[in-house]
Amino acid sequence: MALALLVLLGATSCERGEAGGRTTVRFWGFGREGEVVREMVPEFEARHPDIKVEVQQVPWTAAHEKLLTAYVGDATPDAAQLGNTWIPEFVSLHALARLDGRIPPELAADSFAGVWDTNVLDGKTWGIPWYVDTRLIFYRTDLVAAAGGPWPPRSWAEWRETMARIKQRGGPNRYAILLPIDEWTQPVIFGLQAGAPLLADGGRRGDFRDPRFRKAMAFYLDLYASGLAPSLDLQSVANLYQQFAEGYFAMVITGPWNLGEFRRRLPPDKQDLWATAPLPPPEAGMPYPGLSLAGGSSLVLFRHARSPEATWKWLQYLSEPASQARFYKLSGDLPSRRSAWPLAGLAADPKAAPFLVQLERAAPTPTVPEWERIATRMAEAAEQVMRGGRDLDKALAALDADVDRILEKRRWMLDRAETSAEARR
Repeated sequence: MALALLVLLGATSCERGEAGGRTTVRFWGFGREGEVVREMVPEFEARHPDIKVEVQQVPWTAAHEKLLTAYVGDATPDAAQLGNTWIPEFVSLHALARLDGRIPPELAADSFAGVWDTNVLDGKTWGIPWYVDTRLIFYRTDLVAAAGGPWPPRSWAEWRETMARIKQRGGPNRYAILLPIDEWTQPVIFGLQAGAPLLADGGRRGDFRDPRFRKAMAFYLDLYASGLAPSLDLQSVANLYQQFAEGYFAMVITGPWNLGEFRRRLPPDKQDLWATAPLPPPEAGMPYPGLSLAGGSSLVLFRHARSPEATWKWLQYLSEPASQARFYKLSGDLPSRRSAWPLAGLAADPKAAPFLVQLERAAPTPTVPEWERIATRMAEAAEQVMRGGRDLDKALAALDADVDRILEKRRWMLDRAETSAEARR
């Protein structure tokens, strides 16, 4: 027993010696970001010698389930990267700590408003943007120039006219734009541009029969019906980069991760033949550019963090402009702070600079935990109209009914909370 006690004490002393009496911060990063953020730990620890950061990399495919499992088992990390559409779900679970009292005013002022809003629910802030993404047009400059007309377009009508000329010049086996039919992002973007709320009654019910969303969906589906876009899903796209280089399509709506991919995967003789442009609004004279999605990942502090003060220092460090510029160099992810863009050389990059313009006109999706299920169902409804010839109005009515069923529990919880609040008053 004495020997066992000595061994235990020795092991404990060794463990404490390795930590050096420092506070340990446990951080989970996902995918590529979880790998490269480790390279930023030494600089932070040199600045804060009393803090040790342990980074665990989690594949994106397992991230959501692992976070939920950790929450159920009361084993969440101190902080993590969180896709900003996941924030409402983890707020509803009471898994996150509020950050309002910690955030300096200059951080919010230096961030893109639409992306910042993805972290705010009911006036309370639960995360800070780490990196951002949004969607805009990647296009073949030679094919667009040959089609003539104003560019970049300032309305849906101008855009469609250019696409029609590209299709006419390309013939039956060439297309103006690639819009994978099983992606929900494009119809949502068009709906946001048209001013559609998507959900009604405080996020309790679907609102896809709203005339503004119907107009957006009709514009989107017409691109297939007119032969401007091929009726392909993601699995049917053989090689996006090769097909773009070959001129199979002249445009695609995609995000900043493809800046690096296009530079790596397109042949050298095509590198001067592609560019990016913000999305147009529905009508000429409306604010330019049209709205796009406010995406990206946020940094969150878990409610049961063992050392919240030390953890917050780590999150502050990751959100500093110089740190964000360095993180861009490591990962290719766009900084969430405007002041980091010149430091990273992005503001002077003609292919990246349009993202800066588009991010000033980016809007969040509805902040409800059920959003990803709703978005998937919306893409299915659009595909039913496009492939099966289903009447658009009937499809939107069925979509609203399905979304109402998805939101049934939310309605019950919100109504119960309101009843309890009235009783307390």
